[in-house]
Amino acid sequence: MSAHKIIIAIDGFSSCGKSTLAKELAAKLGYNYIDSGAMYRAITLYFLRNQVDFNDHSAILNAIACINLSFIFNEQTQKSDIYLNEEDVEPYIRDMIISEQVSTVAAIREVRSFAVAQQKRMGRKKAIVMDGRDIGTTVFPDAELKIFMTADPEVRVMRRFKEMYATNPQTTIEEVRHNLELRDYIDSTREESPLHQADDAILLNNSNLTKEEQLEIVLEWVKDRATNVTILNP
Repeated sequence: MSAHKIIIAIDGFSSCGKSTLAKELAAKLGYNYIDSGAMYRAITLYFLRNQVDFNDHSAILNAIACINLSFIFNEQTQKSDIYLNEEDVEPYIRDMIISEQVSTVAAIREVRSFAVAQQKRMGRKKAIVMDGRDIGTTVFPDAELKIFMTADPEVRVMRRFKEMYATNPQTTIEEVRHNLELRDYIDSTREESPLHQADDAILLNNSNLTKEEQLEIVLEWVKDRATNVTILNP
């Protein structure tokens, strides 16, 4: 059956709903979902906890050598949590302090090489959905289905604001807007694997789509690229 499975690479800007789509898609297909963003957030958490100097090459290499990342299924949430050195750090990686630093950390060449090597290993057996910034361009350039997600800037700001406000009522719209603008700039202009749409990626602007509508659209794309597709819980 593995010969009929594919790799689905989802890239795009922050707060476009990449992770939401990827999780729902994986659940429908019975595929494994890999949250590459969570990996970079966990690395950022380690760097901040251990006061790693982002500009110190030796310190970065020493830190990476001490990092072990894994995804473990959470029976309560029915989702996979990311573990940093055997600690479930899912509750900590979405904080604003991580959001403010993750693009800077993810732009470091050594960090990206470390993460990409792990992501490539995870994709060897196919049947995975992975979302991020460079999945279709760098991690899996031969992925059978590549999607590039985008949405109007203000739509993205409100989505992220609602998400952040739920856990931190002190969050302001201006803080969120500034954070997204900065992350877009860093992600798109960094030297190592910058964010851009792969030539063979399908553009998905979901500004005016519901989650159900976009999932239905993408499932049709999957059926077009894969054989013997089984939709679970249709």
